Amino acid sequence: MFALRRSTGLIKNHTKLIANMCAVKNYSRLQLSTPSPFVVHVVLNRPSKRNALDTDMWFEIKECFEKLSYDADCRVVVLSGEGKMFCAGIDLMSMSGAYQELEADGDLARKAKIWDQKIPLFQDCLSALEKCSKPVLAAVHSACIGAGVDIITAADIRYCTKDAYFQVKEVDIGMAADVGTLQRLPKVIGSDSLVRELCYTARELHSDEALSCGLVSKVFDSKESLIAGALDVAKLIASKSPVGVQGTKKSLVYSRDHTVQEGLDHIALWNRFMLQSEDLQTAVVGAISKEKDIPFSKL
Repeated sequence: MFALRRSTGLIKNHTKLIANMCAVKNYSRLQLSTPSPFVVHVVLNRPSKRNALDTDMWFEIKECFEKLSYDADCRVVVLSGEGKMFCAGIDLMSMSGAYQELEADGDLARKAKIWDQKIPLFQDCLSALEKCSKPVLAAVHSACIGAGVDIITAADIRYCTKDAYFQVKEVDIGMAADVGTLQRLPKVIGSDSLVRELCYTARELHSDEALSCGLVSKVFDSKESLIAGALDVAKLIASKSPVGVQGTKKSLVYSRDHTVQEGLDHIALWNRFMLQSEDLQTAVVGAISKEKDIPFSKL
């Protein structure tokens, strides 16, 4: 009985923790809204700096998407940028503190240790989009540079405006991209040759070419139509079974980096449990009764 009470207490504490994680929070670098049920619109909100990523924005992105991953009132996320462009990349001025820390110790091994701690931390901030259990739709207008490309390649679906362009800028500032682009972009567009060209030259990839190579799946005439279109798709996804959608994302992410058989084994294990969900019965009953708007419980 003691063990049962202790387990019950742990479950309640865990539930309370998750509820607190999902509580609405005001961010200094992000703006959140709920334009329709189960759809959360996250806006990079640093327009005076062209949405360049400073330290606060890095960690707010991580915290935000980790919370949305557990939020039962969120089934889909749309990510866009406020102001003149989607994202200008890393805010180099804000990163000067890291270089000052390096200058404090001239020993090469100790400098390397500092970066060994920092780089994986920044990688985790953007990987939070990919690890989020909910699909993330990136809506890009105007420029998407450097870290902006890191962000959108960690998303599930990408749309852009006609005037948008994408640029893997890192070689122009004397470094190799290290928070996701070099790992994800080849798998997103499927052309090793084009990826190398973009990453070696730092040239701009404009919307028409981005569409033809598969970086984006649709181009819109304006930012207004872009946001409206992305929200329409998000609303459609949000109307589907959260068990089905979240299981699909998990399997797609897993299968991308594993063999076909490993992917089949993974989804077979997953569906041993998820095929017992009430969502399957709800969907079948809805299909038989030809009901258009099938209500699914929160997950």
